[in-house]
Amino acid sequence: MKIFSTKQDVQQYIAALGNIRSGFVPTMGALHEGHISLINQAKTDNDVVICSIFVNPTQFNDPSDLEKYPRPIEADIRKLEAANCDILFNPPVSEMYENNEHWHLNIGQLEFLLEGEFRPGHYQGVTQVVYKLLDIIKPTSLYMGQKDYQQFMVVSRMVELLNMPVKMVMCPIEREPDGLAMSSRNIHLTADDRKHSLVLSKALNWVKQNFNISSIAKLEEDAIDMLQAEPGVEPDYFEIADGKTLLPADEQSETIVALTAAKVGKTRLIDNVLIK
Repeated sequence: MKIFSTKQDVQQYIAALGNIRSGFVPTMGALHEGHISLINQAKTDNDVVICSIFVNPTQFNDPSDLEKYPRPIEADIRKLEAANCDILFNPPVSEMYENNEHWHLNIGQLEFLLEGEFRPGHYQGVTQVVYKLLDIIKPTSLYMGQKDYQQFMVVSRMVELLNMPVKMVMCPIEREPDGLAMSSRNIHLTADDRKHSLVLSKALNWVKQNFNISSIAKLEEDAIDMLQAEPGVEPDYFEIADGKTLLPADEQSETIVALTAAKVGKTRLIDNVLIK
């Protein structure tokens, strides 16, 4: 695997490969099997797979969250090598941002729903860095996980608005054997938190199983009750949304997704399940 830390070096290397199909997996590191599943899918579809590891400061609202974000770069490199990733782009912040950069992209109400309400400015930071990465790497396809469903929709909207020539590919959520969605944040869970965290996937699956039995409002209410009844769990939201707009789902919705976020102990987790 070739490792680059500057835009110029990675661009020159990719350009020298000629006319190839390339799959790109942007990450913030602390890699787990969820990330590796994206690499594997990208390998199946392309000639070359490029992964980036960059903890992006502009998408954190809370400086302490940025500070404690895990950065096990040596372990990450070993995992990427084992997965036969071809190229790693691992730039410092100074390579990605100049002083006093301004960025604002109007992505409409998607920015303010669900995660957007609890993390103001977060999706501006996401679009800012993904735009930069796509501009540097110029991949054929971009691979992102379903766990960050809203993020996938936000980036898809950016690609559409800016007419960027990249195919968006959403890959399924990878879960632990007991159902917990894999996340870099899971390492912060205590043993008790870890047990209590299972209520997220439990509530989502319960809603999926009972979707045709109860009304949407009743399902959401019962799911929130389920989350609140679990010790150490504070839900931010549990919503059954239209899979194309993330507005509340109704009879017209062709795709329906249930999404939730909750603090478990001191760690904030998100999860979702496709219902239809």
